[in-house]
Amino acid sequence: MHSYSYSQGSYDLDSVNSLATGIEVWMIISLVVAIIGGIVVYFVFFKPDKHMPNKFLTWLKDFFNFRKMLVEDVLKVIYIILATYITLVSFSFIFVDVVSFLSTLILGNIVLRLMFEFILITIMIWKNTTDINNKLKNNKED
Repeated sequence: MHSYSYSQGSYDLDSVNSLATGIEVWMIISLVVAIIGGIVVYFVFFKPDKHMPNKFLTWLKDFFNFRKMLVEDVLKVIYIILATYITLVSFSFIFVDVVSFLSTLILGNIVLRLMFEFILITIMIWKNTTDINNKLKNNKED
């Protein structure tokens, strides 16, 4: 019979407790700073009539007000990555089965394209609706 034994590492509980306390204190400080920062950013950037002095602050105001949407660009990059991945993976099937290779290469990319077109169409509908809304508001002001 073999006797297996292992030694448990000893932990300094005081250092673990002080680390946990430090993390808790940091979380509370982070919450307070986030609340104060959120309130300041709201009053600086969310006033509709406030004009920003330079292009960066104007961009930042549009970003915080969700007028500048990043999702469209991110989706395009994700599409390119996934289409490249599907194409490269399909080549792993070329020696196994030509039908699997062609179906993965063609159908995989077609299905991926249709999914991303559907997502981008909803974004385009949102953009067009926003443009129509802005034109209607501008016509009421004239």
